[in-house]
Amino acid sequence: MSEITIPVDLENPVAFFGVNDSNLDLLRKKFPAFKIIVRGNELKILGDEKQLHYVAKKIIGALDYFHHYGKMDEQAMEQLFDNEYSPEMARQSDAGNGDVLVYGPNGKIVRARTVNQQKMVHSCKHNDIVFAIGPAGTGKTYTAVALAVRALKNKEIKRIILTRPAVEAGENLGFLPGDLKEKIDPYLRPLYDALFDMIPGEKLQTFIENGVIEVAPLAFMRGRTLDHAFVILDEAQNATESQLKMFLTRMGPAAKFIVTGDITQIDLPAKQPSGLVQAMKLLQKIKGIDFITLDETDVVRHRLVKEIIQAYGRHS
Repeated sequence: MSEITIPVDLENPVAFFGVNDSNLDLLRKKFPAFKIIVRGNELKILGDEKQLHYVAKKIIGALDYFHHYGKMDEQAMEQLFDNEYSPEMARQSDAGNGDVLVYGPNGKIVRARTVNQQKMVHSCKHNDIVFAIGPAGTGKTYTAVALAVRALKNKEIKRIILTRPAVEAGENLGFLPGDLKEKIDPYLRPLYDALFDMIPGEKLQTFIENGVIEVAPLAFMRGRTLDHAFVILDEAQNATESQLKMFLTRMGPAAKFIVTGDITQIDLPAKQPSGLVQAMKLLQKIKGIDFITLDETDVVRHRLVKEIIQAYGRHS
């Protein structure tokens, strides 16, 4: 049995450990194979040497959250520790990927919550173009936006560009009310929703007005060079072959691209091939481009979403 000691010099230990050590008890329940002891200003973890680093990293992340927001409630503790230990997650953690990507407004924790989401984080660190492909609800877009916001906060890039093809899925764009912006905004709403989860509203509005964050249809990317930017193409299964080629060739020397899509939900006309399907065949062997596949095990929405995906998978 090995041991790691973490300093916990807290002015108000009850605020972190909870009344009657309720948060500490929850922590022990999350890691029942480990002995967790608090003595004075130290927290000791005893257990298997191969897993100790993973558990210590989780606890250090909780302390960082507490020092940042000055509070630790049961909900935050659950969010920080909601992944059960697995050797693969431990390897992802050891590779240098912190669990928490960003802290959103009011202490909201935004993190890679599944193994494949953590693979996205790891891949983005080592590749300039990452394709994240999987069904609805697997956190592809959300994780991609979190990576972009983290890069902006760390001043690794100067701007974020989020784009989607404005493909009609059961509704005719021309018959929607309003001007061009009002017609297009419903297609981009999921991207705005993710941003509002991670950046306070007033600050986000300022970023948009100043061009630090841009949300625009894919057609608006034509002819541009996207540099010093983190660029996300969402719903890429609805980009045509020429559109996706156009998008990928906009990349400047200092840019990161993430392309997300679900090849089971293509809304293009029946005879129009998906650019994402073609890219999966053409770009697999290019160094610096990586493909991450997510599946129903990565679903982070309602539990029924996972079962719905499985049912449709069996049918197809």
